[in-house]
Amino acid sequence: MKKLLIALCSVLFLCSCAEQPTKPKHEFRFNEDGKFKIAQLTDIHIHPGDPKSNPVPDTILAVLAKEKPDLVIMTGDIVTRKPAVDGWRTIMDMMKKANIPYVVTMGNHDPEAMSRDSIYDLLLTDPLYAGEKGPEELSGVGNCILPILASDGSAQVKSVIYCMDSGDYPSIAGNGSYDWLKWNQINWYREHSQAYTELNGRQPIPSLAYFHIAVPEYRNVNHANKNAYGCDKEGAGVGAPEVNSGFLLACLEMGDIMGLFVGHDHDNDYIGLQNGIALAYGRVSGFNAYGDLPRGARIVELTEGKRQFDTWVSTPKGTDLLYLYPWGITGEDLKREYLPAKDVKPTQQGVAYTYYEGNYKKMSDVPSAGKKVDEGVKENFLVKDAPTKDHFAYEFNTYLQIPEKEIYFFKMASDDGAQLYIDGQLLVDNANNHSMSVWNKGQVSLEKGYHEMRVVYYENYMGEDLQITIGSRTMEEQRIPNQMLFVP
Repeated sequence: MKKLLIALCSVLFLCSCAEQPTKPKHEFRFNEDGKFKIAQLTDIHIHPGDPKSNPVPDTILAVLAKEKPDLVIMTGDIVTRKPAVDGWRTIMDMMKKANIPYVVTMGNHDPEAMSRDSIYDLLLTDPLYAGEKGPEELSGVGNCILPILASDGSAQVKSVIYCMDSGDYPSIAGNGSYDWLKWNQINWYREHSQAYTELNGRQPIPSLAYFHIAVPEYRNVNHANKNAYGCDKEGAGVGAPEVNSGFLLACLEMGDIMGLFVGHDHDNDYIGLQNGIALAYGRVSGFNAYGDLPRGARIVELTEGKRQFDTWVSTPKGTDLLYLYPWGITGEDLKREYLPAKDVKPTQQGVAYTYYEGNYKKMSDVPSAGKKVDEGVKENFLVKDAPTKDHFAYEFNTYLQIPEKEIYFFKMASDDGAQLYIDGQLLVDNANNHSMSVWNKGQVSLEKGYHEMRVVYYENYMGEDLQITIGSRTMEEQRIPNQMLFVP
């Protein structure tokens, strides 16, 4: 680690994991507005001589001309038929017309038409190619790292892009249909991530990772699990490996990766959150690939100095599927009606409460299964000061003062059950018996001003607690401050 840190200090413009590069081919930097835009092309499936491949350059060039990205990343299955050299020259000519630096990660079909080494030997002759073959000791070819530098012209790294070869087919029989990121690649990522973190005052640098074959956790991010935005026509047939080599866990432990971006499954273009990390598919780009989604690209726009990005799908006919990370706000959310503020002018801060005692075992027991014992005003949603430790319930009512018109997120954990209502709408349902480890979340669009907030809570036995947080794109997530709460 010490040697790696020294190498990174001396070569702050690290562009790949190749042996001590003296100068990168391309320097990537946030613009004066603090933005950096990436266009992901995936599964182009160029078949030289096949008329179906003829529309590919015009389609992609139309998207790139519209979006004007700073970098193009192609996530595998780019040229999938022989003569592959002709196909790769088509790609190189296309990027010459676009005049945009680009990087390629391997798909499972690319090496079937031309060897990995030969592909990258050819690509590296292109002045616009921004990647490397990667270190020989790593599995795969093309593993590389692209630092994005500060907009002020300094050498400070503000974001990092990891491009990796996810392999093709398992070398160990009986382990599914598709390959996985190997341990040496994951360790390579961890070492470089840690080095960048150290250089950044021990703060992880917001980062992304691009490769072809999804990690197994993509199976948890789809409409069946109510955690996806976009198309998932592949359904349960996510083309991920059966072996989980632990890359997502490594990303969680290092704390820098915001999102993973893959291809491979042409009928998927969805994005969703898994353990706080965005798992996203690109939009299929080629006409020899199966599926009927309009061909295009997934765009990612990074914001300098912040752990956030906006992403959307772009085709020659328009844009769709806007998604704002880390909030999970979608384009559909932005179109929803905002709840109007109440015409009230409360003067006393606090939360009105009614306290009950009884044999409460589920939400429907409140308050009928017990009796009213007390009522009054608390400074917040507090339950630990209840007169008894088990078998009690609270009904809280307050006016929540919203500072700006915005989409707000509420998270709630409770021991045992609780429900949160905003303007009469059930927003967070944390019902039933459980510990404080269970957090549920809801979002709502609110006009500036006062809104009714109601929380119903019950405690069965063994521990009592209630925590509620609020946040938005303009408000850092925090426990609801006392000064936002007013007695009805």
